[in-house]
Amino acid sequence: MTNNLKPLRRLGSQQPQQPQRPRPAAGAPLPPSKPKTGIIGGWNPPPLRKLEDTGLSKLAVSDLILKILYFRGDMIGHDIAEEVKLPFNGIIDQILEFLKREKLIEVKGAGGLGESSYRYEILGEGIKRALEALDRTQYASAAPVPLDVYIESINAQKRPDASIKEEDMMKVLENLIVSKDMLDKIGPAANSGTSIFLYGPPGNGKTTLSEAIGRVILGEDMWIPYSIDVDGQIIQIYDSVNHELSKDQAPVRYGTGEVADPRWIRIRRPIIIVGGELTMESLDLIYNPISKFYEAPYQVKANGGMFLIDDFGRQQVSPHALLNRWIVPLEKKYDFLTLANGRKIQMPFNVMIIFSTNMDPADLVDDAFLRRIKYKIEVGDPTPEQFRSLFELMCKIRNVPFDERGYNYLIKEWYIKHNRSPRFVHPRDLLNQMKDIANYLGVDPTMASKELLDRACDSYFVEL
Repeated sequence: MTNNLKPLRRLGSQQPQQPQRPRPAAGAPLPPSKPKTGIIGGWNPPPLRKLEDTGLSKLAVSDLILKILYFRGDMIGHDIAEEVKLPFNGIIDQILEFLKREKLIEVKGAGGLGESSYRYEILGEGIKRALEALDRTQYASAAPVPLDVYIESINAQKRPDASIKEEDMMKVLENLIVSKDMLDKIGPAANSGTSIFLYGPPGNGKTTLSEAIGRVILGEDMWIPYSIDVDGQIIQIYDSVNHELSKDQAPVRYGTGEVADPRWIRIRRPIIIVGGELTMESLDLIYNPISKFYEAPYQVKANGGMFLIDDFGRQQVSPHALLNRWIVPLEKKYDFLTLANGRKIQMPFNVMIIFSTNMDPADLVDDAFLRRIKYKIEVGDPTPEQFRSLFELMCKIRNVPFDERGYNYLIKEWYIKHNRSPRFVHPRDLLNQMKDIANYLGVDPTMASKELLDRACDSYFVEL
């Protein structure tokens, strides 16, 4: 796309206004002042002043500390607080004092001034208690947050209504050749923030377009907990593979000097992509019978962001069964998940979901389901003009000189003679092949070389 782009404002750069706080009742504790660093994604974790603020019992936090000491050995108080992601003063110090009185741990020494520098060691009775706790669950990491607090946070961090303009889409698609007609379809679909069905031949950029949509509408950061607690059952939310940490991990500090609840981690709004490996089981809570805690399914990890089901129709489960799974979440904006004991819990479904397929939609879905998908967009083959423009663009990006005669030779010998359809991915892939071959031969890569073109095409295309 060669249009001149206008200067763009950064999406989400304006901070939303702070909601008006109700006046506290007489004698009630004052609410925390607004955070000095501003609201992230519409919500910030509140500070923790005492154990009751965590929503966890003394027994739950005590067992968590005992399990950590059992696995790690003796630890400094500050390191224990860092491990469980709870403040030392006011919470961890009180729990450690309780464990000392119960003769479950003892102070082994001190590495500095203050109780946070004391070194704590687990005792025999503490080991017994830790083993009993491990029999229930082997989770021994950041303290979880209650389910209701997680739900409240996700609902508070809903993406704001999108106001994406044409120039915004052009900016994220500047390294792609996209027709005006296609741009006019993608833009409103991205603005909807709900559901999109992309279909068309492979190699034409459906996944790339999906990721571009994600980049343009999901600019803000958000908060997620490391894990959540459901009546003693632990569900791990944070996933280092699928979640990208925000570049700014500085703790949020309130005007009172207090720090935001450290059980929450700041991430980029997630863009989670799954393909043929997707199963019905992976869309429900995943229980590990050995560790005895749960991993959140993909759509929960994608809350607040985008969930792309790539290669739709090639999963191990039938398309109809998979689509039926999404009817309620798409319409109601909540989902039901099942614990190992059969109990169902309701989770928010604040996700933009995209289905991408190389197959004919008529073979995959019926009209009833398509009515629930807001936008259906066909991503077809490039026109001759688009294909040439993309080759010229990719030559600049890959630093390979474009040659008119070489390009015409490529089209005649490897497309027209073989009745082969051009695809948007071909210029990038063929130029990469040419550079690899040229590097091996010790020559400069250039489209003027018929030998390089032939060798690249011969190793790239497969005659079926």
